[in-house]
Amino acid sequence: MASAPQVTLGLSGASADDVIAVARHEAQISISTQVLEELASVRAHIDALASADTPVYGISTGFGALATRHIAPEDRAKLQRSLIRSHAAGMGEPVEREVVRALMFLRAKTLASGRTGVRPVVLETMVALLNAGITPVVREYGSLGCSGDLAPLSHCALVLMGEGEATDRHGVQRPVPELLAEAGIAPVELAEKEGLALVNGTDGMLGQLLMALADLEELADIADATAAMSVEAQMGTAQVFRPELHEPLRPHPGQGRSAANMYAFLAESPIVNSHREGDGRVQDAYSLRCSPQVTGAVRDTIAHARLVATRELAAAIDNPVVLPSGEVTSNGNFHGAPVAYVLDFLAIAVADLGSIAERRTDRMLDPARSRDLPAFLADDPGVDSGMMIAQYTQAGLVAENKRLAVPASVDSIPSSAMQEDHVSLGWHAARKLRTSVANLRRILAIEMLIASRALDLRAPLQPGAATGAVLELLRTKVAGPGEDRFLSAELEAAYELLASGQVHRVLEEHLPA
Repeated sequence: MASAPQVTLGLSGASADDVIAVARHEAQISISTQVLEELASVRAHIDALASADTPVYGISTGFGALATRHIAPEDRAKLQRSLIRSHAAGMGEPVEREVVRALMFLRAKTLASGRTGVRPVVLETMVALLNAGITPVVREYGSLGCSGDLAPLSHCALVLMGEGEATDRHGVQRPVPELLAEAGIAPVELAEKEGLALVNGTDGMLGQLLMALADLEELADIADATAAMSVEAQMGTAQVFRPELHEPLRPHPGQGRSAANMYAFLAESPIVNSHREGDGRVQDAYSLRCSPQVTGAVRDTIAHARLVATRELAAAIDNPVVLPSGEVTSNGNFHGAPVAYVLDFLAIAVADLGSIAERRTDRMLDPARSRDLPAFLADDPGVDSGMMIAQYTQAGLVAENKRLAVPASVDSIPSSAMQEDHVSLGWHAARKLRTSVANLRRILAIEMLIASRALDLRAPLQPGAATGAVLELLRTKVAGPGEDRFLSAELEAAYELLASGQVHRVLEEHLPA
């Protein structure tokens, strides 16, 4: 059995791959000696400020709209506890374990920067929770994406204090004191500055963005493959995907990549070659011919979002922040607008990618447009309904993704007595994008399933090597054409092949260099 991956937190931060490794693959985290030394040095400066007579925001004052009150030293530990308890105000269903692990690791990454002023023990405790597989229960609603993801991060900070709700490595919710004791973790009594440092960040929305990007980069390749399968199934041409028709004429990198993929997937396809001559059609429908233009635009949107995510990964977001000079100063870097925008951009792209896939699917089921395929790919049309209702399911998913494409980031609801009078709603943009991505995976699974049946019905003609490999994989889980049978289980089996990464692994050897 392979050992869990390892990630080291250093002063230079973390990578997107590190986040995925911790969130999804249980990577164990270590902290570099340089980080612990830097944290101790910066903390000594914070302790000196805390002892001074001059109030410093976040260290010896209240928070937000209550920042004008100077807090006496004997009340500051209570101030930190009160901050976390009051801000852990989420409601609704728990969010996914991988989301919580991502946001905790990203907060740990910022704590490790030395710009937040926490003691080493705070970072060490958060890392210990992650390594022990203890996951705070974070509720669906509570973050406005300004002052960061306050409520989600507060639910996590509460567990560091030995309070709140959490699950063990197996997803079983158990009392937090019991979980900490079992793992040998002592609860932390937060000192000055540490409460704010634990909750002021864009970590929840950023973590979800990074995981969506990882998923969408894979799904873009799969969309090229299902589109190629649909081209074959509908006796379309591969000539429109030739490289000279793309980057030299319209230099969008994503379009060029998708066209190259489809051209490679269809190379030497016996089905495509069978009608290279004597075919009376001049052009294929847009949903076939323009697939690289649409999937390519999705790729370019992914690339822009990846640039934003990379910049945000390099950030050390807290308020107040400790500058290298030692100055502790307020700022607005916790505002989630940069991340919220690209989360919304991606939801728009995802909705359109699902829409064109559904149009390709529908053509295969309509005998007026499918080029001699039986109605709904049924074994005995009229007695059998074939794939008719699978397209209904696909259309319902497409319709939902169109609703989810309405941007969250154009909205704002003022909070904190108008102190926080403009918010990003980036958490909401992230939550709906996760749903959109899952829906897209189902949409493409349905196209794959229906195109595979259509390809079987083209026998004795055979698909190309790449599309044939996808068909062969699917047939290990789902039988070929025949009379009607329980369809939901087959749709779920196709979805699981995509979700598990098996389809993408099959495609990788056919992707052009």
